[in-house]
Amino acid sequence: MKAIHPIYPLNDPMPKAAADAPIGIFDSGIGGLSIAIEIARYLPNERIVYFADTANVPYGPRDNQNIRELTAHAIEWLYRQGCKIAVVACNTASAFSLDYLREHYGESFPIVGLVPALKPAVLQSKTKTVAVLATPATFRGRLILDVMERFAVPSNVNVLSITCLDLVPFVEAGEQMSSACLQKLHEVLAPAVAQNADYLVLGCTHYPFLKTAIKAVFGDQFTLIDSGQAVARQTSRILIKNELLLEKEQASEKMRIQCYLSGNNAKDLTPVLERMIPEDISWQVINLSDQLKLNKACF
Repeated sequence: MKAIHPIYPLNDPMPKAAADAPIGIFDSGIGGLSIAIEIARYLPNERIVYFADTANVPYGPRDNQNIRELTAHAIEWLYRQGCKIAVVACNTASAFSLDYLREHYGESFPIVGLVPALKPAVLQSKTKTVAVLATPATFRGRLILDVMERFAVPSNVNVLSITCLDLVPFVEAGEQMSSACLQKLHEVLAPAVAQNADYLVLGCTHYPFLKTAIKAVFGDQFTLIDSGQAVARQTSRILIKNELLLEKEQASEKMRIQCYLSGNNAKDLTPVLERMIPEDISWQVINLSDQLKLNKACF
């Protein structure tokens, strides 16, 4: 299925957003909702526009240039929705796109990216062995390699790079606790157990939704760590710096997430999202094609 990506002139800047504009969040699929949920909890007055490129998920197997192009289209879409900041809630996309995006939009449209939470794992590991579960593309990027060189190498911590392209589809389908998923987790993470890793860094935003499954298979073997809370705090810092933090409560839209799907599969994903998103966070899911039709009808 081909994605629906509106393309706008790059030389047509939007007016500077106000504090009551939404936060934009992007991921290749619905995994980035793990970040959206953390931001909604940390910044309860903010609205969130979430773009899930479900027509092209997963990004992990794609080549570097294709990842950059898909990410650029998604962030441009969020920009044109009037978002005040964009969070690239995809480790794979962050690995190849942050420098370009920040240069392109400048300070008027801040971009927050992700890097696997390796630093705290390295600093707290007692066995001096930590595992990072991420996509092959994430490990090709400089972000995680820089963290390894700056923190793991000086600390003499062994970092196990673990990849698996089969896990994201389980999350997208809401099948995290299926026997097939549990078996795959055992197969993928058994080498980390054999090498006595005590921390497991979840280096893809889909993977926090696998925490219960990982604990079901491995018990307390690993301390699980991800980037969600750190990204929420960084988003808050940037909003404060740019005087864009919404301090007044919006009663009718408190913690609301509007989730747009490029794959136009809202009907299929709604039951999955009902299990993923906590009941106290209001949300809605919208097919991107439906929004485009609505916008077209307005002209």
